[in-house]
Amino acid sequence: MFLLVLFVIPIVRVNSPACYVQEPIPTRYEWYQEGNIILGEMVSMIHYHFNEVSFQKDPSQEFFELPEVLAKFYQHALSLAFAVKEINKNPQILSNVTLGFHIHDNYYHPMMTYRTTLDMLFKSQQFFPNYKCDIMKNLIAIIGGLSSETSSYMADIVGLYKIPQLIYGSFTPLDSYNARMSSFYSVVPNESSQYIGIIQLLQHFGWTWIGIFTTDNWNGERFLQIMESLLSQHGICSASIQRIPYLTQWDKFQEMIDKTTNIYNSIADKKVNIFIVCGDSLTIVWMTTIIFMYDPGFEQNSLGKVWIMTAQIDYVLTGMQRKWDQQFFDGAICFTIHSKQILEFKEFLKLIKPPWIQEDGFFPLFWEQLFDCSLPSPHSTILDNDICTGEEKLEDIPGSLFEMQLTGHSYSIYNAVYVLAQALYTLFLLQSNRRHLRRPKSSKYEDVKPWQLHQFLKSMTFNNSLGEALTFYDQTSMEGGFDIINIVIFPNSTFQRRKIGKVDPDALQGLELVINENMIIWHRSFNQVLPISLCNEYCHPGYQKRKDEGKKFCCYDCVPCPEGKFSNKIDMVACIQCPEDQYANQERNGCLLKRINFLSYEEPLGYSLACLAVVFSLITTWVLGTFIKHKDSPIVKANNRDLTYTLLLSLLFSFLCSLLFLGQPGRVTCLLRQSAFGLIFSLSISCVLAKTTLVSLAFKATKPGSQMRIWMGKRLAVSIVLSCSLLQACICIAWLSTSPPFPELDMHSTTEEMVLQCNEGSVFMFYCVLSYMALLSFASFIVAFQARKLPDSFNEAKFITFSMLAFCSVWVSFVPTYLSTRGKAMVAVETFSILSSSAALLGCIFSPKCYIIVLRPDLNNKKQLIKRHS
Repeated sequence: MFLLVLFVIPIVRVNSPACYVQEPIPTRYEWYQEGNIILGEMVSMIHYHFNEVSFQKDPSQEFFELPEVLAKFYQHALSLAFAVKEINKNPQILSNVTLGFHIHDNYYHPMMTYRTTLDMLFKSQQFFPNYKCDIMKNLIAIIGGLSSETSSYMADIVGLYKIPQLIYGSFTPLDSYNARMSSFYSVVPNESSQYIGIIQLLQHFGWTWIGIFTTDNWNGERFLQIMESLLSQHGICSASIQRIPYLTQWDKFQEMIDKTTNIYNSIADKKVNIFIVCGDSLTIVWMTTIIFMYDPGFEQNSLGKVWIMTAQIDYVLTGMQRKWDQQFFDGAICFTIHSKQILEFKEFLKLIKPPWIQEDGFFPLFWEQLFDCSLPSPHSTILDNDICTGEEKLEDIPGSLFEMQLTGHSYSIYNAVYVLAQALYTLFLLQSNRRHLRRPKSSKYEDVKPWQLHQFLKSMTFNNSLGEALTFYDQTSMEGGFDIINIVIFPNSTFQRRKIGKVDPDALQGLELVINENMIIWHRSFNQVLPISLCNEYCHPGYQKRKDEGKKFCCYDCVPCPEGKFSNKIDMVACIQCPEDQYANQERNGCLLKRINFLSYEEPLGYSLACLAVVFSLITTWVLGTFIKHKDSPIVKANNRDLTYTLLLSLLFSFLCSLLFLGQPGRVTCLLRQSAFGLIFSLSISCVLAKTTLVSLAFKATKPGSQMRIWMGKRLAVSIVLSCSLLQACICIAWLSTSPPFPELDMHSTTEEMVLQCNEGSVFMFYCVLSYMALLSFASFIVAFQARKLPDSFNEAKFITFSMLAFCSVWVSFVPTYLSTRGKAMVAVETFSILSSSAALLGCIFSPKCYIIVLRPDLNNKKQLIKRHS
């Protein structure tokens, strides 16, 4: 901004050459066409390499005469010239007014941008800063520049004079609402649409590990600030961020070479296949140079990448790079400003050949650089080359050097000219209505001031020559989105643009991106397979992601799903629990339906328990039959036949009761199972308690003077059996009335099965039944234990003691075992406990009697009954 000191003097119109000031820096490349109203344009075609300004000598002596020419951007100047030509030929737009233009180059340097901006404002034949020395040069607006930096530098000067500035190739700078930039307009869409498009493009293809290249300036930092936030919000990480030098200074060339090493290493990283490039067109020139400098055989290494380029970038090469292999950019995806092709423009380009318009100072440099020949002129910029014949054709030039199709930037310039022409037309129309009838109409353009256009530009809506509606979204951008282009590069350095989609900001949220991925041509190293760019491989189905500490969130480990869970998609954050009636398969990538299972007769365990129940039932039946057959024998009569028969019947029912626990549970079996078990066992234990009590009382009643005789008899036995059994019956009735057992599916006991079982309903009532039986068993054991040594050969007390000891041992071990098992194992434990405890009673009480009755009938007599031990 050091040139702004020139603005302290007010603008004065001077027609005398005495106000001539020596030119500080020569600017030989410009194009001026006279007209009643002049449009300015700042292009970016020529690139000089400057030293860093040291203020030790005249800056005009510190730049090198080694320009790099971006011949492709000559089209930007031609598009303005073509639009002006169309408007001047159309009497319906600006009648009696001729548009002219003044085109300058910014030379990709702030100092030269300020210098050439001053030229457009104040120079006609000579340069007089802050003085208007030619009344014929009526500059009404300026179009430019290509980059945000250039536009911002221009606005420093243009904004002071309220001259409208329409930018065509970049987005609005951050400080566009400052007073000095109130004259700033953009004819490109809103920048936010591009950010949305990039994010949705990455999400569409599943790219989460990307590299970012930006220019090393405020525009690059702004892009990083916005993009990094959006990437993290959408689960995408930047593997590397590299800043590419914006300005090239020969005195710091070695320092820039050192920076390029890191840039190339990032490109060569095989893990990163996707790179976002934000900058300007020189960024591509820089990257091309870096890749070729470090690895001329880059293509032979088949290290393909996918380059996602922002709309500010156009695929361009310098003349020096025309013979380099450019196919490492093959398959690039570019966001571009929407454009339409104008057939007349292509015909206009065919007229561009020597001899061309003499006022066009860009043409000689453009033609000589493009065709590597020398024009027959003393000012030729290329020496010792072939003379240009004039028969050279622009159609034969590779698109990276010059395109015959109208590019997005050129289309924006074309639209900007029509926007200004429409604003002038509206202004002239308004002034004509106010103008005095005696004033000549031909002089209406003399009173037009640049600041008068602002009121029309801020609300501009009209159709261009192609019928497309142009509307300012606000002062900073035009309405509309971006086209998405796939670049296909051929071995002869020609390339083809293929439109594969668009970004539509007016679409529903989340659907702004429209893309046809089947049309995309990827770099040949991918073999037309969708490229993958991840920090690590996908977590396949059956695995879930686990954070890798110390690394970015896109980097993670893959761990198998835990038992009972599955994942059926790639990169699942957490595995999903299978439904209750299903279980995870071995690969943990799906669920299988659980089998319904129960303790059936067909399986070995159920079959074995059923056989045991039947065998013991038959044995019990045999014992009962034996006792009935020998009912009059002393040993049967001595032990209370009725109680014996009742006990044997209860034991028979106990064995048969165990069969209720086998097979498929139903509503009836669940109701009968535990209640029948409780009642039958209570009856059995009551009989044992009655027999033990009667034996104990019988011996006490034989003592002289004993009062126990009155308690002897059947009434006592019946009372004990009935009272003990009825109390258990009351518990069972209360249980069945309040919370009865019911069949249910146990989903959780086993992994691969659903166990069909009986839910006990009230667990409290179930344990009340067991506790009551335990109380009866303990009482029987105590009474039998006290009567075990009574002197009688047929004394049952000691056998009952052993039987109750075995019975209690079974049920004491049953409780912890029952509680520690699940599913049909619980049923098997209870069934086995019923059989074993019943068998203990049967064996311990009746086996000695059966032995005497069947094998030792000689002991079954009254003499033995009254025999006592000494």
